[in-house]
Amino acid sequence: MRRILAAGAAICALMLGGVETRAQEAYPSRPITLIVPAAAGGPSDTVARLVAQAMSAKLGQQVLVDNRGGAGGSLGAGQVAKAAPDGYTLLLYHIGVATFSALYPNLPYNPAELTPVGLITEVPMVLVGRSDLPAASVADLLALMKEKSGSLTIGTAGVGAVSHLCALLLEKATGAKMVEVPYKGSGPAMLDLVGKRIDLMCDQSTNTVNQIKAGDIKAYGVASRQRIPVLPDVPTLDQSGLKGFDISAWHAMWAPKGTPEPIRQKLAEALVAALKDPAVIARFASLGTAPVEEGLATPAALDKQFKAELDRLGTLLAGMEAK
Repeated sequence: MRRILAAGAAICALMLGGVETRAQEAYPSRPITLIVPAAAGGPSDTVARLVAQAMSAKLGQQVLVDNRGGAGGSLGAGQVAKAAPDGYTLLLYHIGVATFSALYPNLPYNPAELTPVGLITEVPMVLVGRSDLPAASVADLLALMKEKSGSLTIGTAGVGAVSHLCALLLEKATGAKMVEVPYKGSGPAMLDLVGKRIDLMCDQSTNTVNQIKAGDIKAYGVASRQRIPVLPDVPTLDQSGLKGFDISAWHAMWAPKGTPEPIRQKLAEALVAALKDPAVIARFASLGTAPVEEGLATPAALDKQFKAELDRLGTLLAGMEAK
C-alpha cells in the first residue's frame, strides 16, 4: 500500500510539474497588471504608460497600468509583494522603493525580496519655482532661501518620493529650512506650482520640461551632474555652487518574490525590446531622459543598483520615520 501511495504521489507531482511548466511556456495568456504606486499624470505614470504599450506589443497581451498611490508608494508596492508570483502583477516605480524600509519599519513585506526585472531609465531632477518667484538664478534663489528660511514652500510627491529626497538634500546642502508640502503624487504638486500656490519643487524632467518650455514655471538648475539636452541653458546645481549635488530618479520594474525564472526572463526580454522602440526613445528624449543601456535593463543590474541605494538613502533618512 505504501508503495502504491508513494507511486501515486510521484505521479501527481509529475503532473503538477508538467502543468506548471506548460503554464510558464504559455505565459502570458491574459492581460498583465502593471501597478504604479503614484498618481496618474506624474512622471512614474508617464514612464509606465510608454513602457506598457511597447511591452504589450512584444508579449502579445495588454499590459494595463493601475495607479495605486498612498504612503509614499509603499502601499502599491505592497500589493505587488503580496500578489501571486505568476507574472500577471508587476511593479513599476523609482528609487523611492529603496526608501521604504527606512521610512516604514513596520512594513508587512521586505522590498529587497521583490524579484527584479530590470532598470528602465534614469530621469534627471530639475529644481523649479513658480513663474513669479523673485529670484532670477540659483545664486538669487539660495539668497532668498536663507532670507526666508522656514517660510518658502516646496512641494513633493509625498514622503520617500524622489522629490522629497531632493528637498532633503537641498536643505542639507544650503542649511536653509523650507516648509514641505506633501501631495499624493507629482501631478497634483505640479498643478499647485503652476497655480502659484507653492514656491518650489524639485522634480523629474518628465514632469517639468513641458511646463518650463511653456513658461508656466521657472527652471533654476538640474539636480544631476550633467546638463540635459532638452534644457541646454539650464545649469546643474553643482555648476551653480552646490558642489556635489546629485540626485536622479531611476525607474525600474519588479515582480513578486518567487516569480519563476522563465517568466522573469520573458519579462526582461520584453522590457529590453520596449526600450529599443523608436517611439519610446523619441518620447523619452522629449522629456529630457533616455532608456538605460541594454546591459542595465537586466535583473542583475537592478539588483546591484537597488542594494547601493539602500545603503545611500538609509544614511540620508536615518532616524526619520514616516508619519
